Amino acid sequence: MNSKEPALQLHDVQFTWPSGSEPVIDIPQLQIEQGERVFVRGASGSGKTTLLSLIAAILKPQRGSIVINAIDITAKDAPQSDQFRADHIGLVFQQFNLLPFLSVTENVQLPCKFSAARRKKAVANGGSSAKEAERLLDAMQLPKKVYSNSSTMQLSVGQQQRVAVARALIGSPKLVIADEPTSALDSDARDAFLKLLFREIEQSAATLLFVSHDPALATRFDRNIDLRSLNQASKDTDNQIDSTDSTHA
Repeated sequence: MNSKEPALQLHDVQFTWPSGSEPVIDIPQLQIEQGERVFVRGASGSGKTTLLSLIAAILKPQRGSIVINAIDITAKDAPQSDQFRADHIGLVFQQFNLLPFLSVTENVQLPCKFSAARRKKAVANGGSSAKEAERLLDAMQLPKKVYSNSSTMQLSVGQQQRVAVARALIGSPKLVIADEPTSALDSDARDAFLKLLFREIEQSAATLLFVSHDPALATRFDRNIDLRSLNQASKDTDNQIDSTDSTHA
């Protein structure tokens, strides 16, 4: 983790929803190193989903800079931001966002459809993007009979989470952002899942930003951050965040 360039840097980042009068995100400084596994604890209404959307270049702050692997993503326009996200960021959405009209393996391969860079890495890792999708599903301990014969709509919530993580990891993105990826798992399944996730992250030398409301997970990570301490906006405008950010989360 002694890379010359940090994996992620936020400087003086502020974001206000158009319907709001005060910022819901106000972060003076945040730096995450290459290969670091960082746990961000964020209660409902603390701005965590908004923060992840800013880092993933889905939203753009009104002020400040967000730099990923030495590239200022706040300087990019919308199409450039979309391509940067596809090439460099693996996302595990809280709602999974699996496509019911695609097979399980096709869902995992989806990032390769939008990113030639990730498709090339997937082929290098597995021989083809389909084989790499299967390898990741196996690594996530999803039985082959399940992902070969089932649609995503037939999977349990926990199985859908594993598919979503495999999709985020395919093509070895350098930054993986996970929003409550263990929320549907019991304690035993959660522990096994984290071991598998950490192994895949380590093999690809990726940086992990893992957001959860569960403080029991914090000790598993290199560093843990309380978002309410990091986000200056939450200290003075809790009510405004609760009414605005929960609407857009």
